[in-house]
Amino acid sequence: MSVKSVLVTGCSAGGIGGAIALNLATSGHHVFATARNTAKIAPELSSLPNVTVIQMDVTSSASVTEAAKIVTESGRGLDALVNNAGGGYGAPILDMDIDKAKRLHEVNVWGVVRCVKAFSDLLIESRGRIVNMSSVGAVVNMPWIAGYASSKAALNSISETLRHELSPFGVTVVTIMGGVITSLFHENDIPDKLPEGSRYIPIEDAVEGWTSGRSKPKGMPADQFAAHIADDIVGNGKGGLVWKGPNAGSVKIATSWLPSSLIDSAITKDQGLEKLAVNYSRQ
Repeated sequence: MSVKSVLVTGCSAGGIGGAIALNLATSGHHVFATARNTAKIAPELSSLPNVTVIQMDVTSSASVTEAAKIVTESGRGLDALVNNAGGGYGAPILDMDIDKAKRLHEVNVWGVVRCVKAFSDLLIESRGRIVNMSSVGAVVNMPWIAGYASSKAALNSISETLRHELSPFGVTVVTIMGGVITSLFHENDIPDKLPEGSRYIPIEDAVEGWTSGRSKPKGMPADQFAAHIADDIVGNGKGGLVWKGPNAGSVKIATSWLPSSLIDSAITKDQGLEKLAVNYSRQ
């Protein structure tokens, strides 16, 4: 096995990033594990001798630049950058807090671009790999999660464009289209209560169920998912969209081949829209 040097963003305990970092480190790779708050990195990860913990906030250019300096000065180089740090936010678009949605895009979209720019010299030198963690939510227009889904759709566009733009330098770019994963992703999310007068009050429970993550189907544990994508991170395969995790393959097939009417029916099931339509028709 060729030992790689990998930087993973968003390595807080209980999340996908922490699971990825631990899987790579226990497989013998050197991992630069980053987090906005390093106290949230699990001791079982941070205590490993082949793990370097770095404080890094992907929304801060100064923080990312300092992290890149630390990695450069380590002398280990960088073979792979895993852009995992991200957040979630859900609300009906009519009730959306635009400032919150903008902050989410700052993390999920521009945080990735910020990291790619800062670590590009190291990755070009190693002819390395960038792995961007996206979601099947980027390609299905499910109600109530437009803030999150739009950030992942933007990430897909940027990631695939990077794949072309970095190919002359020997850098491959992989976009992981993750399915349903069980993690602490929603732990820090406090869904907005629908504002007084919202048109969606009659189906508030249905909306809150999806924006909080409570209604999503059971997924693959984060540690299993990390093992599932390890070769996509440290391997030498070509870049592009890689569909991994529960429901990911089904979404790929459905969005490629099924009529939009069937997809619409599937993603709006149990969302409360029919009930809302009946209530509105009675007014």
